[in-house]
Amino acid sequence: MNKRPFAVTVVSLLMMAAGTMGIVRGFHYANKVWPPEQDLIWIVIVDGIGIACGVFMLRGNNWARWLAVAWVGAHALIISFLNRREILVHVVIFALLAYLLLFRSDVRGYFRGAAQDG
Repeated sequence: MNKRPFAVTVVSLLMMAAGTMGIVRGFHYANKVWPPEQDLIWIVIVDGIGIACGVFMLRGNNWARWLAVAWVGAHALIISFLNRREILVHVVIFALLAYLLLFRSDVRGYFRGAAQDG
């Protein structure tokens, strides 16, 4: 098995942290509004996907890196409709993540090697 690139470790940990913080924030908000709205279900599902992406990228699953890019891209798209001032920040984060997970040769080799090993 190939050695995991540092970029994959960092992005995976950030994905897990972002998903966890989103779920915690969702439940914190739900405590203030009882009964919780249907949005809480979507918060748990969407942020759970982020956590799963982080976990499975650490394990070398190629589908997880593509899902992570889609997850961040969808988030950036949704934010662009809700808060015009944050568009640039989210586009930069999305571009950085896409570069780290899709275009670096060591990362591509890691995911390709993990797929061949398993």
